Amino acid sequence: MPGTVEGAFAAALYADPAADDGRGLDTGASLLAADPAADTELRRRGTEFLRRAWERGWQPADVVRIVDRDLDEPHTRLVAELIATEAVRYERVAPRWGAQLTDIAADLEADRGSGTVARSTDRFSSATTALELYRLLVRLPAIEAVGPVPGTPVHLPAADGEPRMLTRIRALLAKAEGTDFPEEAEALSAKAQELMARHSIDEALLADRAHSADVPGACRIGVDAPYESAKAILLDAVASANRCQAVWNSGFGFSTVVGFEPDLEVVELLYTSLLVQGTGAMTRAEAAQRASGRKRTKTFRQSFLMAYAHRIGERLAATAEQATAEQVAADAARAANGEPVGTKAGDPALTAGGGGRLLPVLAARDMAVTDRAERMFPETVRTRVRGVTDGEGWAHGRAAADRARVTSS
Repeated sequence: MPGTVEGAFAAALYADPAADDGRGLDTGASLLAADPAADTELRRRGTEFLRRAWERGWQPADVVRIVDRDLDEPHTRLVAELIATEAVRYERVAPRWGAQLTDIAADLEADRGSGTVARSTDRFSSATTALELYRLLVRLPAIEAVGPVPGTPVHLPAADGEPRMLTRIRALLAKAEGTDFPEEAEALSAKAQELMARHSIDEALLADRAHSADVPGACRIGVDAPYESAKAILLDAVASANRCQAVWNSGFGFSTVVGFEPDLEVVELLYTSLLVQGTGAMTRAEAAQRASGRKRTKTFRQSFLMAYAHRIGERLAATAEQATAEQVAADAARAANGEPVGTKAGDPALTAGGGGRLLPVLAARDMAVTDRAERMFPETVRTRVRGVTDGEGWAHGRAAADRARVTSS
């Protein structure tokens, strides 16, 4: 019933919880628990709160991430169910939205199929969970939009699957994450970053040749505790090496990455893989330190990940510069010989002298990315990260970055 729901919201959502010592939440939950007829309206209002969050710039993965961080498992499950319900109303959504909805639906299905999650049949507890979740949702502030609000017209790319190059990159990184041999992981990661750099160059030249109207976009990537400063630095290094810019929001636990769509895709892939590899290497190094009698686990991990992020950044930058230089030299040599210049086998040829076009094209794209980032975040500030206090952690972190190095061979 609307009257019951409004009364519960007035008590629980809009009152100052510090002033009433949580009594408003109990009052609201009691009202809802006593009126089963209000259940449908309560759920409908939850989808309304989500819609308002979308209009304020939030996306499904962002909401699930912050609910999971700030509340408990029942709240995360409830918000996932509400997101799935709310999404049914949209005929078409942007690709990133669609991917997030697919992931959320898969997690829900796995949750239901596990049979290990106890669901409360206590109406008061269920109502309390809903009100706590809704209280978080209504207080979400406006943030920078990184895509169209669902329900607005979107241009969907041709449904022909992801580029073959990304499929190859994804497979290489999966193998690098799965191997127990550092040398093999090093070689696989090196080849993956080499392909990423070439993919970025190819896409830039193809867009220029086709006079594409593409503009930089943006996506958000979770940067979770613990050791979030080191993780944010790692993501910044990956973004910079792939012609993107990353802006970290420590309060909400994510970074916004700005760049052209092909580059955003590889940033997500590489950051996730390097984080997995780095965490695995840190765990192994820490185990060895413990075996030798050392107990400074937290400082060791912080120093390890900071060193890993800095060293990875150095190597990523070198790989990107090398790939660009090699492409410029190869195209210039073919042009000097009067040969057609292309970006890769099977591409239509560029005109003679096309080798000199690459650097201006990349510079123009870099300027476009910078302009978009500055318009989205006109008031960014630099922050001082916590200093490194464990020398052995730093040394092990740099060594791990060397083993996972991403220079071309």
